[in-house]
Amino acid sequence: MAADASTIFSILADPANHSLIDGSGTVQGVRDENHTRLQLGSRFGMDMKMGVPYRISNEVVEFETDRLIAWRHFGHHIWRYELEPLPNGHTLVTESFDWGSARFPPFYEWVGYPDRHVINMTKTLERLASVVE
Repeated sequence: MAADASTIFSILADPANHSLIDGSGTVQGVRDENHTRLQLGSRFGMDMKMGVPYRISNEVVEFETDRLIAWRHFGHHIWRYELEPLPNGHTLVTESFDWGSARFPPFYEWVGYPDRHVINMTKTLERLASVVE
């Protein structure tokens, strides 16, 4: 992305921005309007919609300022963003969906999440780039 890692990380570390960049269309908004910047151990709630509205609570489980942020919810699968600064002031951003730590990993394969999330993550990265560039 044509932006420095700090700029990109600031978008990712503020859950109010997640609905702006979400490529799946499921993230509707942050539940707590008085939220603070995320850090390791932060808990944050999101309003979601996949057919029907629902709420989800997340916990930041990996964190390195301007380099790495990851969170999980009750299912224990992890959404992760890794940022690698490049010499030209750009940043290589990798988003991953890790269902290996999930409570029941075969469920994710059965419902087709791995394949579906590739499409959603591509859209998310495109939306993130449009916000930061």
